[in-house]
Amino acid sequence: MERPNWVSAEIDLERPSGARVCDYFLGGAHNFAVDRELAEIVSRMTPDIGDAMRANRAFLRRAVRFMGDQGIHQFLDLGSGIPTLGNVHEVAQRADPAARVVYVDVDPVAVSHSRMILDGDPRTAVVQADAREVESVLAAPETRRLLDLEQPVGVLILGLLHFIPDADDPAGIVKRLREAVCSGSFIALANVTHEDQPPEVIEAQKLSNQIDTPICLRSRSELLEQFDGLSLVDPGLVHIPLWRPDSPLYVDERPERFGVLGGVGRKDPEENRNGTAL
Repeated sequence: MERPNWVSAEIDLERPSGARVCDYFLGGAHNFAVDRELAEIVSRMTPDIGDAMRANRAFLRRAVRFMGDQGIHQFLDLGSGIPTLGNVHEVAQRADPAARVVYVDVDPVAVSHSRMILDGDPRTAVVQADAREVESVLAAPETRRLLDLEQPVGVLILGLLHFIPDADDPAGIVKRLREAVCSGSFIALANVTHEDQPPEVIEAQKLSNQIDTPICLRSRSELLEQFDGLSLVDPGLVHIPLWRPDSPLYVDERPERFGVLGGVGRKDPEENRNGTAL
């Protein structure tokens, strides 16, 4: 196989990559036959997975546009995967060419591909780090170069929290990020949920307990804890297709079938911590 210019020499092209499988589901071009074969196997087991990933990406785009409309010009995307096809920098820089984006992922394959793809864009950077180590993420040279934490930041954690077990305190991770950014910042969160799901879907999700990174299904009340200290913007914590859709025509007839709850919270000044929703 001829090696594309976005694949560095150390990447094994014969092994599937979770990041490239995700890219395939999103309709991207940064994947190979081995990734597509694995994606088809996964699809046969969980037929809605591709739609769920695309719904999550659409939620990301709407959240970034919303934040941009609120004056946010710098973004931190945790658990970013491969930043292709309508990802944060594309959406943000379409509205503001000077917008700055830092992508963070622990997967070396995703990071390698991302750095090759984004090479030459001085307003984007990729950090290889474990998002649970918030202080290390924020102290990384790439983060310090592009993000000014004394100015409002848009933080996105949209494909990560359901891979973080309760023992690692996902709400605490969000709290540390909230404390690190200034008032006027926004944090977008999403997590797979068992609420409103049929029993067979929940049973299929439980199969993830057999792999190294099991999926943690969480209730609405558990997810609301992650927004502690933030003011939820309208429409609050909802199934992701229902969060500020571009048009009612674009909302799936069964938005709950994707099994993901999401929302966006704003960090208000201390004297207005319970401010009105936007």
